[in-house]
Amino acid sequence: MTRLDAGAGAVEEALHPEAEPQSQGPRALLLESREVPLGGVRAMEVHRALPQRDLPLVGAWCFLDRFGPQDTLMRVEPHPHIGLQTVTWPLIGEVRHRDTIGSDVIVRRDALNLMTSGAGIAHSEYSLGDDPIPLDALQLWIALPESRRHGAPAFEQHENLPVLTLQATEGTDASVTVVIGELGSATSPASAYTPIVGAEVRIPAGTRVRIPLRADWEYALVGVTGTVVVETATDGFAGDAASVDRSHLLYLGTAREGVEVSAEGDAVLFLLGGEPFEDDIIMWWNFVGRSHEEIVEAREAWEAQSDRFGRVEGHGDVRIPAPPMPAVRLTRRRRRV
Repeated sequence: MTRLDAGAGAVEEALHPEAEPQSQGPRALLLESREVPLGGVRAMEVHRALPQRDLPLVGAWCFLDRFGPQDTLMRVEPHPHIGLQTVTWPLIGEVRHRDTIGSDVIVRRDALNLMTSGAGIAHSEYSLGDDPIPLDALQLWIALPESRRHGAPAFEQHENLPVLTLQATEGTDASVTVVIGELGSATSPASAYTPIVGAEVRIPAGTRVRIPLRADWEYALVGVTGTVVVETATDGFAGDAASVDRSHLLYLGTAREGVEVSAEGDAVLFLLGGEPFEDDIIMWWNFVGRSHEEIVEAREAWEAQSDRFGRVEGHGDVRIPAPPMPAVRLTRRRRRV
């Protein structure tokens, strides 16, 4: 996906450099997603749960958009990325993905579509057909570590992902698809360059289960469908329950070995987690970097149609132009929670 609200968080950081990250430990921070424009298709309903002003990252996860559910015609023209992986997790509908390394695939339910930008890649996303169709999906970005962010681009699609069963303490057992990374005894085949997990948790009506976590990782839960009650109290931490629905992200912090969740009706969550990321980042438009100069260089390369990003076949000269750089110097996003 491409962004029209380019760099708002980075500009905000430049204006408020005094912010300092707080101490690590358990948290119970319920954050609301916000509606944003997507590409040139302003009729699409898109809600962004990450980044938040006070929370730029959860592990290496730096971005989460939900588009749908809605009937729409998606036409996202070629646009560039650097320094990240895109994780596309469809819920309803099919989308054609094409990129500058020759990938041309159909994105559909229960298949992970993972694009690693490295130093530079471009891609497009079109819904199938010429008329609006039902669409709903999550698209997430993972910040690449220093060891991988300057490398070659890549794309992979995984249709056989591991499923973990969570034994219910009440009701029926829940199931978890491990999309990327690891959870409990299950590990995704997808390429991951930092310790991480992204997983879809399906909770039957009337069920209570415990999701296993690692105390040295940080986590967040994002509502997909239904409403889930999350027990946020831990030893040495005073908290109570939080209700998570499709409009919220619940940041859980670190130092938890598990979290109990329950639902009166059928519900789905998406679990984000991982080892706290190695560095603060700059995220502007579709780029993840470490310095203002790096972002400027990538933008200029895209505008010059350089070989760094290549060309997506089938689009001719059509592409999304880069927005102008902001009037302030971009600085790294810093955690405030």
